[in-house]
Amino acid sequence: MINPFKFIPLPRIVFGRGKIEELPQLLSEYGFEVLLILGSESFSKTGHLGSLQEALADCGTSFYVEQISGEPSPEAVDTIVSKYRQHNLAAVAAVGGGSVLDGGKAVSAMLCAPGSVTDYLEGVGSKNPIGKKIPFLAVPTTAGTGSEVTCNAVISEVGRNGFKKSLRHEKYMPDIAVIDPALTLDCPQTLTSNCAMDAFSQLVESYLSTKASPMTDDLALGAVRRLKQSLWRICNGDSSMEDRENMSYGACISGITLANAGLGVIHGFASTIGGLFPIPHGVVCGTLLAAGNGATLRKLRKTADSSVGLGKYAELGRIFSDKERASESYYQDSFIRMLEEVTEEVRPDPLGKYGVGSADLERIVSQSGCKNNPVQLEPEEMIEILAARLGE
Repeated sequence: MINPFKFIPLPRIVFGRGKIEELPQLLSEYGFEVLLILGSESFSKTGHLGSLQEALADCGTSFYVEQISGEPSPEAVDTIVSKYRQHNLAAVAAVGGGSVLDGGKAVSAMLCAPGSVTDYLEGVGSKNPIGKKIPFLAVPTTAGTGSEVTCNAVISEVGRNGFKKSLRHEKYMPDIAVIDPALTLDCPQTLTSNCAMDAFSQLVESYLSTKASPMTDDLALGAVRRLKQSLWRICNGDSSMEDRENMSYGACISGITLANAGLGVIHGFASTIGGLFPIPHGVVCGTLLAAGNGATLRKLRKTADSSVGLGKYAELGRIFSDKERASESYYQDSFIRMLEEVTEEVRPDPLGKYGVGSADLERIVSQSGCKNNPVQLEPEEMIEILAARLGE
């Protein structure tokens, strides 16, 4: 029996090496005045920006360039929007990591809405998003968040009373996602590893989610199988172009599955911690990946109605194990051991490096949810996860 489910429509996906070269033509389908939103200077330093600008000029497209550094804040989004409200923009294109794509997504939406982006954020603002946007094209240069195929933009205000909340509407899905794995080659190794851990955690959490469907299960497991070997090579800095393709594909699928199945305790923590402390999203996910899944598995084993979650952990373990016909518990434990080994390989920064201390744990837990986790964790169990990765 297949339980009822719904699936959010996807953007047009253009995937493959060299596909960045198609961006000018894709933009010209919407018109001839566009806004490019970029991240750090790496895209321009590698010559990609110059080539893109020349190609846009050849297509007769006029363009403006803005930059978003770090995770997008309400101020950054509002500033760009106020600058271009009176322009007759045909499209917005964001080229960069997940934060840049989220920022561009928010700009494309807010160009059609009055007020500040803060007014429309979940749990912060009082207004409902109106669901209109300027046509938006997403071009990821990292393989991590999968923002190119999600309908929300994560906006952060970092500080003691900070937040990390989403501007969300199904119609905020990008119109086109151009995924060129070759663009990820220019990322520093630390960023590459953290993004890989983020994407992998999204695949695992969406597969284990209580909102998962047969469709999201098949997508997530298929991507996980592709990453069986590639994840290791990417994390240790010995990846081939094929590994990069697998990782970009996995990140894209993780965005699709998280948008339709939701995530669990790790991303529940990431949202809260990212609002309170200046810590990169991928670092939070990477450093909590093994500890969060270990705690979840232990709790599942104590719960009577946990056969689905335990079966899924065993299935994940089978993918990464060479042992045949072992017990379910063996495969479950082997998956957690694999996560611990990946964590040891990547060595993501501990939370304490960014100012998180023991005194902060109760507050973090009180603001963090795990509603889609395969089993609900008690506050003390969630505190144990964080304490294990403080590094104090």
